[in-house]
Amino acid sequence: MWFRSRERWSSLCAMGSWLLRGIPLAAVHIAARVLLAVAVVEKPLDSGTWKVLAIAAVVLVALLWGGIDGIRDARANPDPDDYADLTVRWLKAGLFAGLVSAIVCWVIGHWFMSGIGEASLPIEIVAGGSFTALLVYFPAFIGFSVGRWIVRRDQRKNEPDDDWSVHEDRTPAHA
Repeated sequence: MWFRSRERWSSLCAMGSWLLRGIPLAAVHIAARVLLAVAVVEKPLDSGTWKVLAIAAVVLVALLWGGIDGIRDARANPDPDDYADLTVRWLKAGLFAGLVSAIVCWVIGHWFMSGIGEASLPIEIVAGGSFTALLVYFPAFIGFSVGRWIVRRDQRKNEPDDDWSVHEDRTPAHA
C-alpha cells in the first residue's frame, strides 16, 4: 500500500501533527466568533468584555496545548539539539486555523448569521486570518518554550554534579 513506505508515512505524520492542532484551534476560533456575535447582539453594551473573553479562549487553548507539546518534546529528547521543530509545526497550525476560520466565519456571517462580520472575503482572509494565526502561534510558542524550560530545569536539578573542579577542598590548611 502507498502508506507503507517509511518516507510517505513520516510525511503523513508530519502533516498530521500541525493539522491535528489547526483543525481544533480553527473550531475554537469559529465557536468564539459565533458566541461573540450572539453575545454582542444580546448585550451590545458589554461587547468589550465579550471580545476579550473570545480572544482569551483562543489564546488559552493555544498556550496550554503549546505547553503540553513543549513538555512532551523535552521529555522525549533530553538533548536540546534533538528537539522537534515545534516552531514550524505551530506556525503551520496557526496559518491553517486562520485561513479556515476566516472562510467559515465569512460564510456564516453572510448566509446564516448577521453580526459575525461584514468584511469582504479577501479582507476576512488576509486580516482575520492573519490575526487568528498570530493568536494561535505566539501563545503556542510561549507555551512550548516554557514547557521545555520547565523540563530542562527539572532535569538539571536531578543530574549528579560531576564537576570536581568546582568543589572546594575542605581540609584545614595546617593540619
